[in-house]
Amino acid sequence: MSNSGKEKRDRAWPLWPIVPIYPYGERRTLRRELIPGKLWTFDQVQGIFYVVVPIRMTVIKLSAGGLFVFSPVAPTPECVRLVRELEAEHGAVQYVVLPTVTGVEHKYFAGPFAQKFKQAQVYVAPNQWSFPIDLPMSWLGFPAKRTQVLPEKASQTPFYDEFDYAIVGPIDLSIKPYTEVAFLHRETCSLLAVDTILSIPVEPPEVVAQNPMPLMFHARDSASDPLIDTPENRRKGWARIALFTFYFQPERLDVPELKAVLKTAKQASDRTKKNYFGLYPFNWQPGWYDSFERLRQGGKLIVAPILQTLIFNRGPDAVLAWADKIAQWNFEQVIPCHFSAPVKATPTEFRQAFEFLERPSMKSWTGFEHAVPMADLETLGQIDRRLQKSVIPPPQP
Repeated sequence: MSNSGKEKRDRAWPLWPIVPIYPYGERRTLRRELIPGKLWTFDQVQGIFYVVVPIRMTVIKLSAGGLFVFSPVAPTPECVRLVRELEAEHGAVQYVVLPTVTGVEHKYFAGPFAQKFKQAQVYVAPNQWSFPIDLPMSWLGFPAKRTQVLPEKASQTPFYDEFDYAIVGPIDLSIKPYTEVAFLHRETCSLLAVDTILSIPVEPPEVVAQNPMPLMFHARDSASDPLIDTPENRRKGWARIALFTFYFQPERLDVPELKAVLKTAKQASDRTKKNYFGLYPFNWQPGWYDSFERLRQGGKLIVAPILQTLIFNRGPDAVLAWADKIAQWNFEQVIPCHFSAPVKATPTEFRQAFEFLERPSMKSWTGFEHAVPMADLETLGQIDRRLQKSVIPPPQP
């Protein structure tokens, strides 16, 4: 078998049809050692239409030996082999934690991952649910005899001597609740988070850059432009990927109406238009990079706009109480499940990311002020207004 064939088999993820998102049935895994002999991250990529971002698992060596796994990624043969290498040196996986109920891209990896490490105890965030119908956890791949819900108090767990945690939620979204759990590893002063907090880098993350195709794709201004791999194009493509990820349609991105689409499709000579998979011509207006810089806020910790506008404003008091609790912990770095990691940050800097919930403004359609331009949030605002009519409750004042 050729080397390419071996790599493909090593990175195979046969369960991809359950959640059919890029990169589908072949996922690379990047293992990084953040603290020698103590803390590692395992990065893969995920996305839709080449809008790809990192998804991350964190592994920590326990003081008594063995490994603690936070938010598993796809257990491809490559990923499992990289974990086995750590087991050979530091002891077997003892605990596997699924810290979210709403992050489908995290949930559907956890059960299959736990099945690969049969000695591990599995802990899941409370208020678990499945869609479109609720199913027993065992039906979702979780080992029934080894799986239990995280108790309300961290002191009731066997790993409390090394870890504390705080649960945010359940936040009422009418149909299903939102719940997430952040963990503190005391020895390394590390805060482990899922989707609640993140930091956006200027440079594309290493795991994304392993396959630069999506970066080159989004760096183009026209579908007829060639794919050119340069450092500048990688940064340009990454910035646009970030804008797509957080805003869907930022202010500086024009998406013509159907009539204009049909007309523009015939104007192949117009090289200022971007044809997206041959379906939608996009036109990036001057100033789009300023939107990216305002979004990332210098790389400091932020709350993703979709959480600001669709979820956290449904339970601001509960979210702020959760953030206040975490701000009392002693940590020096944050390891989110997406984008940059580790992020050097203090508890005060973490707490500042949630200040938008403390500044009510009648000028904002969400009822809260935001650090990013309201014009960039307009698409999310439209989604919010539609959901309020039939699905989720309005923001709390």
